[in-house]
Amino acid sequence: MDEWVKRLLAFKDEHELWQEGDCIVAAVSGGPDSMVMLHLLHTVSGMERLRLVAAHVDHGFRGQESADESKLVRAFAAKLGIPFESVTLDMPSFIEATGMNSQQASRMKRYEFLHATAERHGASCIALAHHADDQAETVLMRLLRGTGIGGLAGIPIKRRDKNVELIRPLLRINKAELVSYAALHSIPYAIDSSNEKRDYWRNELRMDVLPYLEQHNPQLSTSLNRLAEIASAEDQWMQDETRRAFDRWVTCSPGSFCELQRADLASLPLALQRRLIKLILNYLSMETAGLTPGDKADFERIEAIRHAALATSPATWQTDAGGGIRFYREYDRLRWGIGEPHSRKSSWPPYAYTIEAMDDVLDVPEGGLSFRLTNAVTAADERGRYGADFDADQLLFPLTVRNRRPGDRMSVVGLNGTKKVQDMFVDLKIPPSERDRMPLLVDAAGRVLWIPGARRSAIALTDAGTTNILRIQAVPRTMNIE
Repeated sequence: MDEWVKRLLAFKDEHELWQEGDCIVAAVSGGPDSMVMLHLLHTVSGMERLRLVAAHVDHGFRGQESADESKLVRAFAAKLGIPFESVTLDMPSFIEATGMNSQQASRMKRYEFLHATAERHGASCIALAHHADDQAETVLMRLLRGTGIGGLAGIPIKRRDKNVELIRPLLRINKAELVSYAALHSIPYAIDSSNEKRDYWRNELRMDVLPYLEQHNPQLSTSLNRLAEIASAEDQWMQDETRRAFDRWVTCSPGSFCELQRADLASLPLALQRRLIKLILNYLSMETAGLTPGDKADFERIEAIRHAALATSPATWQTDAGGGIRFYREYDRLRWGIGEPHSRKSSWPPYAYTIEAMDDVLDVPEGGLSFRLTNAVTAADERGRYGADFDADQLLFPLTVRNRRPGDRMSVVGLNGTKKVQDMFVDLKIPPSERDRMPLLVDAAGRVLWIPGARRSAIALTDAGTTNILRIQAVPRTMNIE
């Protein structure tokens, strides 16, 4: 078996690039890289039972040169007996109309065509001809711009995109080898004149920066590819660990919010803390219409959030997390929300429910609780945080369940005088976003009698001589009250 075929099949097996019988759309520009890739895929197609389609895009930038490349690819595909698909685009007009960056716009339209071609032919893979020199350039570019481990991983060998796999079977082969292979097998190819212009940073880096650095390390391309391979494996492991932490500890409502306990974030190693914050931000971005998924979470914002979650940081804090997302620390709860649903003074409007009878069940949907009132024969020794007994003869009826109002105070057991309900919420570490929601039991004089789950007032306490006992239970509305 040919040595090149052995290398290709070994690479395919190592990374599971395709299965026998698959249909592969090969993106062929007409340059030596993609023409060699098409030839190699054709060489192994018989033994692998592959169906191939050659797909070519003329972006309309270089006039006759582009048209000649299209003819070259068509003729080579016909010689190999491979179906050929092509499209001619007017990218200059599209860029002028949209104002998009030329490279970004061209990539978007190119991938649209490749995906459409794959769908027409029932292809499972789109093969792209990136090679080892491309990988070295990409890693160096990202290093110079500033990047993390994910950026150092460079171009992925394969990546799921929509309903197909993007595969790069040449990613461990350098350009010089590909040119030698083309000469050996008399494979025609075109040279894109735009690749020789220094208008693009990648071209300048390839033509000037890399050759200069290779004076100090002749194996620089190999070193950068090795770095990408190591970083890719380690990045994947860290992604998997981050996803496990996300699934275990993060509670989310798609397109709305994510929540996490501060202690759970603090329990993770520093690297995973940063990645978990980034994953949450990207999760919310992808779930929200109008926001573009991707690497939106810059280092400074992630660090600001991470530091805000430290035990020594302020207990309540909020900031813009980017992409239309706000971050809130509310004591030991960390919350990320779309827009500003929890940055409010009155996002829960005032509500009030009057208790009509001594033996009644009252639903308070805003507070998430139902109240059951009964007459008890004797006072209970222990009612818990969500139960309270009152001396009914000392109460001013009717009673009302409502949320807080400005100036609310409570006469607290064991404390002379009264205390502001707002200060009690702070002492109890009740998150600011929950304070307007919490139900308070008040009497006809407006005296706060009870905050379920928090505090009971010193008003209408029961003792051994109490004969008219009002017992109130507060339970989640999802529970049945017997």
